[in-house]
Amino acid sequence: MVVASIDLQNGKVVQLRQGEELVLQQDNAEELAVEFDRYGEVAIIDLDAAMGTRPFGSPGSNTGMIKNLLRKAECRVGGGIRTPEQAKELLGFGAQKIIISSSVFRNPAKKGTGIAGGEFKVNLPLLEAFAERIGRERLIVAVDARNGEIMVDGWKTRTGLDLMDSAREVEEYASELFFTCVEREGTMTGIDIGMIKKLREAVSCRVTVAGGISTSDEIEELAAIGCDAQLGLALYTGKINLADAFVRSLNWAKGSPGNSPDRPLLPLIAQSIDGQVLMTGYTDREALYETSKTGNLCFYSRTRNKIWMKGETSGNVLKMVRLRTDCDRDAILSIVEPSGPVCHTGAWSCFSMERRFTPEFLQSVIEDRFRNPTPGSYTATLDDELVREKLMEEAAELCKAKTNDEIIWEAADLLYFITVLMTRAGVSVAEILAELEKRHRK
Repeated sequence: MVVASIDLQNGKVVQLRQGEELVLQQDNAEELAVEFDRYGEVAIIDLDAAMGTRPFGSPGSNTGMIKNLLRKAECRVGGGIRTPEQAKELLGFGAQKIIISSSVFRNPAKKGTGIAGGEFKVNLPLLEAFAERIGRERLIVAVDARNGEIMVDGWKTRTGLDLMDSAREVEEYASELFFTCVEREGTMTGIDIGMIKKLREAVSCRVTVAGGISTSDEIEELAAIGCDAQLGLALYTGKINLADAFVRSLNWAKGSPGNSPDRPLLPLIAQSIDGQVLMTGYTDREALYETSKTGNLCFYSRTRNKIWMKGETSGNVLKMVRLRTDCDRDAILSIVEPSGPVCHTGAWSCFSMERRFTPEFLQSVIEDRFRNPTPGSYTATLDDELVREKLMEEAAELCKAKTNDEIIWEAADLLYFITVLMTRAGVSVAEILAELEKRHRK
């Protein structure tokens, strides 16, 4: 897996060399989040909070900006998160995972006493509190190290703690470790593969690596030893292409040989945005590159022994929204927007004759009625005032309903008018479901 990083400072997207020297600054955080999300989770790192200049939630902080980015992409968030309550709040905003760092390696009872005074040690009570509050599966611990020594406070403070010992101690409480090789961060001078291999052997949880990555070959090297890569400066400067990085991060060694051992194939599943599985096939490296180039899902045909774009004849292409891998990186899920029936038989999917009637499908029908009104279409007549009147009327009817049949009938009416109101206002079903999911996490 590859993770693209968006580092925030003073409301800008930045890249720093060694955590200090400003190398790059941009204003396009939302655009980047949407693009990066196509190939994996996005890491949102609040540098101001990490350095203590603008703590989480304080006036002038990046918190509002982060909330907005969480509506655009699947993100992991880190930087200055010091309490389980802050972590829980970020999950409520929509974060997939939380990254914690400096607070994990400091004894608050001895703050300011330094290495000699015993200030730095793994804070097990805090880790336990985080794991209990948000769940181990959503917790990532950053083990930032310079020459094998854990660094904190935005890599400015030495701790005297050994990287390997610390990693072993914290992994019980986290699903993943995020290792930054500080002396190589922002230098694009290559990874310290020896140090990374030692860390990989020291722990059994997932390991994501940053610091010095400068080529796609290094991403492939990391994938070969079971590590993920987090990309920063090399991605922003164009030295690494994210689509290529995604392809290189896959476990091609476990792929099917297909018609040739030189062309390993991985299973590729196409799923609509509303969750319906549409079809499955196989892909190779070249087909994935073609998907990235065209924006439409491409497969490798074992029978025809060639790459083919789904819908190249019928026109019913599958627009690629995002690609994700399974836990072993040997199978791919593509979230797509279908332009028509997917199966060669004319069925909506290869597993179902008709399109599943979902809230998203209901909204698409309503959108079409507004865009292309037909004579006699009731939906097309619903202006803002009328739909609000009908909403109040149907809500009252639902409240009066007694039997199951009555409740079902009135609830269906109410759901229809709610969706009409949302559609007129430009609010999608996905946004409503995302909000409910956030509330579920709180």
